[in-house]
Amino acid sequence: MNSAIRNIQLVAVIIVLVATIIAFFLEILKMYETRIVSLADLLLMFIYIEVIGLVRSYWESRAVRVIYPLVIAITALARYIILQDKNSDPTNLIYLALAILIVSFATVVIRFRRSKYLNIDKDKSNDL
Repeated sequence: MNSAIRNIQLVAVIIVLVATIIAFFLEILKMYETRIVSLADLLLMFIYIEVIGLVRSYWESRAVRVIYPLVIAITALARYIILQDKNSDPTNLIYLALAILIVSFATVVIRFRRSKYLNIDKDKSNDL
């Protein structure tokens, strides 16, 4: 039963990888056709690159590293801020910036929790 579930997970990861690569090249094609490269397009391509990195990491270790989804979330929130309409409520910008700050802080805490300077969580090693 475990091997069947593992095989389903690996097939799903391959589907995510193929879909991400297709989306990446479609984004390049769109930029080529419109002859416009915006910051939002570049951030979207960074999201695709991070998803590909997440798939690679999962394929190698058979576990999802927590850092990848957090970096993807930060990039997605930054892209959302850039795409936000200038006439929208300014408090949304504050909330989004606060969300980026919280996710960034979580990323730093996770990244340095096994640091010799912090001396926290030395026995857990598979979350990173």
